[in-house]
Amino acid sequence: MSVYRLLLFCFAGLIAAHELRAESTVAERDSRSAPTESSVTFNGPSATLTPKLLDLLAAHHIKATFFVIGENVAEHPDIVARAAREGHEIGNHSWSHPNFAKMSEEGVRSQLRRTDDVIKSATGMRPTLLRPPYGSITAREKRWIHDEFGYQIILWDVDPNDWKRPGPAVVRNRILKETQPGSIVLSHDIHPGTIEAMPSTFDALEAKGFKFVTVSQLIRMAIPKASHAPQTDGSAAANSPSSTPIQRPSPPGG
Repeated sequence: MSVYRLLLFCFAGLIAAHELRAESTVAERDSRSAPTESSVTFNGPSATLTPKLLDLLAAHHIKATFFVIGENVAEHPDIVARAAREGHEIGNHSWSHPNFAKMSEEGVRSQLRRTDDVIKSATGMRPTLLRPPYGSITAREKRWIHDEFGYQIILWDVDPNDWKRPGPAVVRNRILKETQPGSIVLSHDIHPGTIEAMPSTFDALEAKGFKFVTVSQLIRMAIPKASHAPQTDGSAAANSPSSTPIQRPSPPGG
């Protein structure tokens, strides 16, 4: 082999090694900066428990999304006003928690409009998110509700079944086991055990590197997930990590 060819071979080898190191550096950097955002959501509110939860969220600098029952908002507008004022997101969860899939169109419309109005009255803003009670909603309802109200329909992918009141430790462990980057965690701020579980739950998730954003922020970030995808539907499907909701049974507290 001539000296020229030897030098050319060595030069090509140096370039290949440099590119390999560059690719490795990019991969390591991407791995270190992998997103860890998730959303914690609460169905309520409660006159006694939600203020305690708001205090806890403030202490942890966490922004959550609250899906509220209209008749509860009408009784305690100050609680919802406080949540919105402190930077939390407020979504519609119906007026009285019926099963939409078993209702007439006008009945569903009344549930949504009344709740929309009391949220606007309490916070000064109309909601853009809807969580149907029990996660129960028909394909036809999804279409006309989005067309008429503009709601993004939000379900969940982490469910500790806290409505069964299994105890704070069980609620905490279920959330820790199931939560992944991009998850939407369902909980209820109407159960004492759920509120009791939250301090250690937040501590443990934060220790794992999780950061918390509102559901709307999570949708905008569109975090891709292979096995766990936030359950969004309707208009949110095109922008969310998954457009295929997981079918779940209808719990009394959903």
